[in-house]
Amino acid sequence: MAIRIVRLGTARAKGEGVRLGTVRRPPRGVRKSDYAKRDFFDAWLPELAPSADLIKGLLAQGDVTPAKWRRFAAAYKREMKEPERAHLLAALARLSQGADFSVGCYCEVYERCHRSILSEILREHGASIASDD
Repeated sequence: MAIRIVRLGTARAKGEGVRLGTVRRPPRGVRKSDYAKRDFFDAWLPELAPSADLIKGLLAQGDVTPAKWRRFAAAYKREMKEPERAHLLAALARLSQGADFSVGCYCEVYERCHRSILSEILREHGASIASDD
């Protein structure tokens, strides 16, 4: 049993389970009834998305440099320590011990997406994370 980290809108892997969207906004131009059908997500958890201010700061003034990314990652980790978010992360980590499910975001490049940091945070909470075999 494990959490799979995915790109929302991509085809589901066999045995992926319920897909959770950890994004601030649902997909544009897609009906709510089609979110799951179009492989976006089955349930939406915007509480695990970076805040609008954090994203705005990351994207301000052009290119995302390694230094900017490190600052973003540190700030996102601080946000995820807020009690309501930490409780949700702890619950997902526990659920990963007995169920398969996935969490994801729309970003194309995993290394420059909050889901890469979220994966690390979930591991720190004791989550079982699926490998990309």
